[in-house]
This record gives sequence, C-alpha cells and structure tokens, in this order.
Amino acid sequence: MILSRDACYGGRWTCLDRSGPQARPVTGAGPLTSRPLWIEPTLARSSTTFAPASRTPGGSFDVDSKLGDLVELREQVALPDLWDDPDRATRLTRRLGRIERLVNRVESMENDLEDADILVELAREEGDSATLEEVSRDLAATERRIGVLEEESLYFGEYDDHAAILSVHAGAGGVDAQDWAEMMVRMYARYLTELGLQHEIDDLQSGEEAGIKSATLTVEGEHAYAVLEAERGVHRLVRISPFDSNARRHTSFAGVDVVPLVEDAAVEISPDDLRIETYRSQGAGGQHVNTTDSAVRLTHLPTGIVVACQAERSQLQNRARAMGLLKAKLAELARVRQQQELDQIRGEQTEAAWGRQIRSYVLQPYQQVKDLRTGLEIGNVQGVLDGALQRLTESYLHWRRANRERQDRGDAGVRASSKPFE
Repeated sequence: MILSRDACYGGRWTCLDRSGPQARPVTGAGPLTSRPLWIEPTLARSSTTFAPASRTPGGSFDVDSKLGDLVELREQVALPDLWDDPDRATRLTRRLGRIERLVNRVESMENDLEDADILVELAREEGDSATLEEVSRDLAATERRIGVLEEESLYFGEYDDHAAILSVHAGAGGVDAQDWAEMMVRMYARYLTELGLQHEIDDLQSGEEAGIKSATLTVEGEHAYAVLEAERGVHRLVRISPFDSNARRHTSFAGVDVVPLVEDAAVEISPDDLRIETYRSQGAGGQHVNTTDSAVRLTHLPTGIVVACQAERSQLQNRARAMGLLKAKLAELARVRQQQELDQIRGEQTEAAWGRQIRSYVLQPYQQVKDLRTGLEIGNVQGVLDGALQRLTESYLHWRRANRERQDRGDAGVRASSKPFE
C-alpha cells in the first residue's frame, strides 16, 4: 500500500470545475484543508510500502517485512516453553503487540482510502458535493494518522526494537568530567522515565571526590536502542567549574556507548577467554550489600572488553547479567567490524572529528546545546540537562534515515555502473 502526501493531502489533486455548462476535470496542487467542496482526492494504488511526507526525502514502512515478523513472532510465542525465560517472553510479546498494532493501523488506512475512492466515484456520477466534502474531512483525519505512522519509517535498523545497554564514562577533565558523567546519567534517567522506558543501573563506579567514573544501564521498551543510538559518542561540557576556587571556565568530556541487547544464542564465549573477578557492591548499604562479594566483573581477554554488574543481591545473578552484557558488547563489536570492512570495500571516507565529539553543551560564556552531526541548536540547556532530549533524538533519527537513503542511492549507482555493456 502506498500512502503518500501526494495521494492524501497537500499534493496533486483533481477537481471538477462547475463554473461552465459542463463539469470538467482540473488538476492542481494545494493542501487538503483548502480544497473546495467539489475536490476529488487522488487516491493511491495498492502496494506494500508506506512513503510518508517528512523532513527528509523518502522513508519506507515495509508491510511485507512486518507481516513476516508477525508469523515468526507468533510461532515463537506459541512455543510451550516460552515462559521458561520470563524476560525473553516479555520482550517477544511486547514486540508482537507493537507490530500487530502497526500492521492493523496500515490495513485500516488502506480500507479507508479504498472506501474514499468508491465514494468519490459515486459522488462524481451524482454531482454530490456534500459527499465529497465528507471525504475531504475523512482524508484530513487520515493525514493525521499518516503523520503518526510516518515515525515508524525512522526505525529501519536491524536492532532498533531491541533493548539497549547504555554506558557512560567520565573522560578528560578530572573531577569535572566525573561530575559531568553523573549529570548525564541523571539526564538520561529523566528522559527514559518521560518516554516510559524501563531502565535499571547494572553497575556504578563512584568518583573519589565527586561524580562517577562510569555507569551502565539496561534500558527496555519500544525502540529503546534506536532512541539511545543518538547518544553514542563524546559529549563536551563547557561551564564555570564548581570545583575551581578561581571560578574559571573548564571543558570536560564524557563518553557514551550504546549497544543492543541481543539474545544469548547470538554469541558464544569460551570460558578460557574470561577472567572473572568478584568484589563488594557499592551502595547505600543493607542486607547483602557491602557485606558480601556479590558484584561480578568479567574481562574478555581476546578483546579486552570489561563488564560488571552489582544490581542483583546474589553473585550468581550478577554473573548471569554480566554475561548478557558481555555478549551484547561482543555482538556489537562484530557488527562494527563488519561495517568497517564494508566501508573499506566501498571506499567511503569518514569525517575526521576530534575525539568523536557529537554534541556540545555550553553554559558559559553563552548557553547552547549543539549536535554536531545534525546541526540542531537548542538554547534551553537546562531543559536538555533535565531530560528534554526529544528534539535531539528526532533530529538524529531523520539524519540517520537521510544518510541511509544517500548510501542506498550510492550503492545502486555503483551496481548500475558495474554492469557490463550489452
């Protein structure tokens, strides 16, 4: 099904000019809300791609792919041992519900457009302007529904629906950087709460004087990985340091890493490749906290990746969660390496950016948050630090989709030019 702006609103339209003795068709362009009573909406033909209007060209919603996912998910949900693993069962049923709602929404709009097409034909034959006006109102409602569905075209990544592991690490800047890392964890916690995403702190390493050295969170919910992917990279803070007795301006950095939480079967880890350490959890105290060596740290020797977990009360539970975190990071590492190999084959050049810096938060001498990838600037820095990241996330998702479309067009051009002459 194609639901396009041209087909539904604000694009090409056909109307009947009744100013003369005989009605004649006239084509033009303009928003749906400005149409006269006798406008005939130009409806789209049936297809399986949703092509919405957006701030970036293109964007698709592949219904056939979603239907295939539905079949697979329903088979998995129907398995008798589904709830042997409650966490996995919850993720599967939530994803199944989301896809069912999306497919039903698309099918409902397709039916509405088909009904509108029939009504328009009948109204044209009978010269019924009241019916055409009603169809225009119905299409205005469809326009709003398309706007909601259009957001789904932003979530095209393989792991966009997965849960995510968010890690924040203090970078250059000493105690200021550690304080900045703690501010970022607070910012993300508020943002995730506002979005209705569930999050839990798996590991937290406090700084000696203030702030934190690092923190790791597991985030679950709709499009968790896609939402947080926008945060991966280096974040720079410029402010008057609260730790400088001379009140000088300091620049500090914090690094954010985001990886999708993959199924355990996706990665195999040899026990010989692991170094397992236990230590006492850091926290406010209480039974089993700071009294036993329940926290677990895993080091993957071939890659040097280190993960830790102290969220659970038992060492066994912390070890299981840490293993899940490690597998997710190894899967992401494999994906990144594969992408780097593909980039080398394509001959793509990545932009040189100091320290992979993606965003600046400036409190002095002026106030501004600027995303260096999308160019979005926000003057309300305190609002962003309080969790108002919605505009930054949306801007990144549109930027990501535009880059994917440019890449697809480039790949298509390479394939076309590589064909032998006939």
